[in-house]
Amino acid sequence: MSNETSKAAFSIPSIISIIAVILSFKAGSILGMIMAGVAILFGMLGILLSMSSAKRGGILSILGVVGGAIGVIAAIIKAIIWIVG
Repeated sequence: MSNETSKAAFSIPSIISIIAVILSFKAGSILGMIMAGVAILFGMLGILLSMSSAKRGGILSILGVVGGAIGVIAAIIKAIIWIVG
């Protein structure tokens, strides 16, 4: 028998979703929209993976999905400002 306990690790998709959210706010309207979509997709995948007891990152994934949705709105506003301005 092994007495080793495995520490739950953050899932890669949850980390990618947070990075994509940050990049979506730094980028222009088109790339921002793409990064927001990536954040939403990887956030949803991270939520599914966080249901395992060996993975963490449920909150990060939820923040990624919410941030991605806000990023989509921000990208649309940036595009409107670019078209009008």
